[in-house]
Amino acid sequence: MLSRVAESIYWMSRQVERAENLARFLEVTHNLALDQPENLIDPWKPLIRVTADDEIFQARHGSPDAKSVTQFLAFDDQYPNSMLSSLRQARENARSVRESLSSECYEQLNDFYHFVNDAAKEKWLESPNQFFDAVRKIALQWTGVLDSTMSHDLGWQFANIGRLIERADKSSRILDVKYFSLLPRVDDVGTAVDDLQWSTLLLAISGFEAYRRQHHLVNIEKVVEFFLFNPTFPRSILFCVAGVDSSLGEAGCFSKSDDWGVAKARTSALRHQLSETSVKDVLDSGMHQFIDALQMELNQIGEAMNEDYFHNSVH
Repeated sequence: MLSRVAESIYWMSRQVERAENLARFLEVTHNLALDQPENLIDPWKPLIRVTADDEIFQARHGSPDAKSVTQFLAFDDQYPNSMLSSLRQARENARSVRESLSSECYEQLNDFYHFVNDAAKEKWLESPNQFFDAVRKIALQWTGVLDSTMSHDLGWQFANIGRLIERADKSSRILDVKYFSLLPRVDDVGTAVDDLQWSTLLLAISGFEAYRRQHHLVNIEKVVEFFLFNPTFPRSILFCVAGVDSSLGEAGCFSKSDDWGVAKARTSALRHQLSETSVKDVLDSGMHQFIDALQMELNQIGEAMNEDYFHNSVH
C-alpha cells in the first residue's frame, strides 16, 4: 500500500473519532450544566482544558461559557481541532483515497460533514443536546459502515489504528481533567452530587451501563479502573492500546517485513505496562502524572507511525 494512502486513511479515521469525542464531551457537559445544583462548579472551563488549547480559546473567545465553548469546539472553522474542521479534513483525506474506501463509507462521511456544516450556519443551536446526540449517532453509523463494508485488509488496519489512538488520547484527557475538577468540596464525597458527576464522566464514554453491570455503586477507584484498565469495554485505555497493538501486528503481516517497526514495539510495551498496573498504583503515584506519561507515550506512538509507515514511498 502506498504510504500516502495509508496516511490518509489513518488520519481520516482519527479525525472522525475526534469529532465524535467532542460531540460526546459537549453533550454530557450541557447535561451536567442542567442537572447540577446551581453555581456548584463551572463545567465549561475544564472542557477547554481537555483540548490543551486554552490559549487559542482565550485569544478567540475570552471567558468560557456554554455558547463560546460550544462554538469553539463544534463550529470554529479557524480552530483546526473543532468538530467542523476535523470532519472537513477527514472528508478531504477520504476524497483523496476514494478508490480504497467503499462508496458507502465515503457517502456517510460526506453526509456527516454536511450535517455539521449546516448546523454551523445557525447562530445558536436551539437544542444542543439533541444536536450532539445526533452527531454521536451519525459517528456510530459511520463506524459501522466502515467496519461492515470494507475488507479488513491493510487499509482497514490503518483506519482502526487511527481511531483507537485518538480514542485513547481523548478518554485519557477527559479523565485527567475531570478527576481534578469533579469534586469542589470534600463534603460532597459520597453524596448524590458526587454520584452525578462521576456518572456524567462515564456517560462521556458511553460507559455508564457497562460500568453498572459490573459495579452496583459509583466509586472513584472503580470508575478510574474502568476508564484505564477494563479489558473488554471499547473505550477503555487498555482496550484501545490492545486494539492498536493487534492492528499493528496485522499490518506487519500484510507488509511481510522482518522489521515490525518502532510503533509496534512501543505499543506492545505500553499494552504490557497497562496490563501490569493497578488502579492503586495509579492513585498512589498520582493520577495526573500517570496520564501525562500515557499522553507522551501515545504521542510517541503517533510519531513512530509517521516514521515507520508514512515517510516511506511504498509499504
